[in-house]
Amino acid sequence: MFDTQMRRVKDAVFRPLGRVFGRFSPTSLTLFALLLGVGTAVSLYFQLYLAAFFGWFFNRAFDALDGVVARQHGRQSDFGGYLDILADFAVYALIPVGLVLGRPSPAGFILLAVLLASYYVNAASWMYLAAILEKRAVGAAARGEQTAVTMPAGLIGGTETIIFYGLFILFPGWYLWLFGLLAGLVALTVGQRLVWAHRHLRD
Repeated sequence: MFDTQMRRVKDAVFRPLGRVFGRFSPTSLTLFALLLGVGTAVSLYFQLYLAAFFGWFFNRAFDALDGVVARQHGRQSDFGGYLDILADFAVYALIPVGLVLGRPSPAGFILLAVLLASYYVNAASWMYLAAILEKRAVGAAARGEQTAVTMPAGLIGGTETIIFYGLFILFPGWYLWLFGLLAGLVALTVGQRLVWAHRHLRD
């Protein structure tokens, strides 16, 4: 919901670091962010919540930094954008899995399945819509977006996901409620995009 505004804030905050990390390829920064995300999931499995929180914080920092470095130094590529979103989805899946495996319960596994199922449907809802918009030449370039392909806005986007994952880690005892709430909001987001598509894509 707030991703467009947060991208401007992110670029302003990370611009000085983009110059410092300019000697590294954006791909290496993406892979380092992925490694931090995997470390976050492992920390949650072992109930090392402080380590997990710092892992999540730096995962998001390096995930932001790879795009800033790519734009600042003219190293943007379709493969880089593809790898970045793939790494994000891997981390978004691994962290709740690590949390539930670290604090297992029947309800936890059920809600984990519900949450990951909501992600699965949500991914289809925005990725295929993005592909259609790019096909119609009204995608990222036409909209002046900085992403490789357009990311249709919804109630739950990257910014809100970051906040929820921070809450998962800081309040692990509440994860059942947080998983259920996030899954419900993601489902509303899917419905929101479906209504938008019905209004705008009918020929």
